[in-house]
Amino acid sequence: MAILISNPQARHLFLARQGLCAPPHRALGKAGLLAMIHDLGFVQVDSIATVERAHHQILFSRNQTYRREDLKVLLETDRALFEHWTHDASILPVTFYPYWKHRFVREEARIRENWRKWRGEDFAAAFEETYRRIAESGPALSREMKEDDHKSGGWWNWHPSKTALEFLWRTGRLSISGRDNFQKIYDLSERVVPADHHTAEVEHEEFVDWACRQALTRLGFATSGEIAAFWNLVTPQEAKLWVERQRNELEEVLIAPFDGGRPRPSFAFAGLGDRLGANSGGDPADLPEPPARVRVLSPFDPLLRDRNRAERLFGFYYRIEVFVPEAKRDYGYYVFPLLEGDRMIGRIDMKADRKSGSLDVKRLWLEQGIRPSAGRLEKLDAELARLAKFTGVERVTYLDGWRG
Repeated sequence: MAILISNPQARHLFLARQGLCAPPHRALGKAGLLAMIHDLGFVQVDSIATVERAHHQILFSRNQTYRREDLKVLLETDRALFEHWTHDASILPVTFYPYWKHRFVREEARIRENWRKWRGEDFAAAFEETYRRIAESGPALSREMKEDDHKSGGWWNWHPSKTALEFLWRTGRLSISGRDNFQKIYDLSERVVPADHHTAEVEHEEFVDWACRQALTRLGFATSGEIAAFWNLVTPQEAKLWVERQRNELEEVLIAPFDGGRPRPSFAFAGLGDRLGANSGGDPADLPEPPARVRVLSPFDPLLRDRNRAERLFGFYYRIEVFVPEAKRDYGYYVFPLLEGDRMIGRIDMKADRKSGSLDVKRLWLEQGIRPSAGRLEKLDAELARLAKFTGVERVTYLDGWRG
């Protein structure tokens, strides 16, 4: 019989697995940062810096002692992390690199086929010339290899060398050795990835088992589709077969949604229901309480990456509207979700004006049933002050009409 996990239990468990139950003020340091990223699995990278870039905000929202310098050292000096793709560009522990080799093979076949459809040509010569140039001359930025007369646009419209750089990176022959003003610096993978990880090989069956097992560990509970989507490494069919083959290690659970509707059948590692005291409706006593403070999350926070899962668990409908025409936006260009304890309580539109030294709050929206009490607004103000300091501005400014 499937075990029922109440909605508060499910939210609590997922928050814990996502690093959002740990004390946000405990000294982190470089080793703690590496452990945090490992436990999360990945941290998405994005260039938008309306307040702070996504990867920095994801880490800061979990621990306010996070230092950007530690991340840079782990990436560019210690080589304990590397950049590549999950569902999007992400920072990952370098110990995962051998498993990403399977992605490289799949990406090469997929991209070559797509480019032939888009362009009707093969870029093999440009690929090899670009690779040879970096092998002989060393690391390069894409702007250093651009042909002056080539138009810009989507990557199918990039100049051949830029296209080659992206292809060689996505298929593993090049890696990102660092960034200059957020632009990627490419180098040969064997000069970036430590030799023991670069040369290690993993058989396909072991790769699928690792990807599914590690995804379920970080999700706590999931359908086979959610397992496949976590890393975007294995196919839905591979994840489904993995679940079938591992049924002796797994138990069926029913996850109660936020709206009180029909529970969603999922899987978890055996024993989860007993540890949570499931079917009793009690609190998960073996998990720490999430901090009661209000926290501003990145729009790309892994807690909300699977928008449908987040809506079921937290009753929180969230879509980023960067690519939505302004007239059709429900909220704004880049609106930040707000977490209080174990509930999503609203969203906030704001921007760091670095010239004036101000974090400008344009508008606050609270979810239905969430009151703008004095205590809650004080907690929000405290969080915005912390974020302003981290972002490097001096004050928080509430613009006219910010309460709607």
